[in-house]
Amino acid sequence: MANHDVIADASPWVRRFAAAIPKEGVVLDLACGAGRHAALLAAQGLTVLAVDQDISALQSLKDARIQARELDLEGSDWPLLGQYFSGIVVTNYLYRPFLDELPNMLSEGGVLIYETFADGNAEFGKPSNPNFLLKPAELLALAQRSGLKVIAYEDIYLDHPKPAMVQRICAVKGHLKGFIPLQFGG
Repeated sequence: MANHDVIADASPWVRRFAAAIPKEGVVLDLACGAGRHAALLAAQGLTVLAVDQDISALQSLKDARIQARELDLEGSDWPLLGQYFSGIVVTNYLYRPFLDELPNMLSEGGVLIYETFADGNAEFGKPSNPNFLLKPAELLALAQRSGLKVIAYEDIYLDHPKPAMVQRICAVKGHLKGFIPLQFGG
């Protein structure tokens, strides 16, 4: 897959809010999979730390702005403790024991962009296990108890690329340094 194909496959939610991430610092692409969002962020001039339990799918990404690290994200200890990021991007991943760590890892002005499956998704297939589905307003509650300013939030049914219940948020620690494009396409 060519690099531009990976960028094209990036989540429209992440594409919409990526510009809000401050240019200084490092962006964490948590549970990055094949790196579709790491590639998008690097193409926008951001430095990215892409982490996953298996980073073999990242071998095709040849960008000096992307550092890949293989980490156990579901072990007894949080492997990113004490690190700070100008942005954190998470899609299609939920591991509640460390969910509250994410807002603490944002630098001042840092942006959290999170999107994953929500309660009700079992009707459409996998994931169907409640451990991997966000409860109603769970991301909103995370932002509120962490003192993040919510820029945008949705808990909705999507029919593309396949039917799913999805919850997503863009929130900032402190004041927004980047910008949000007025138009939302894709």
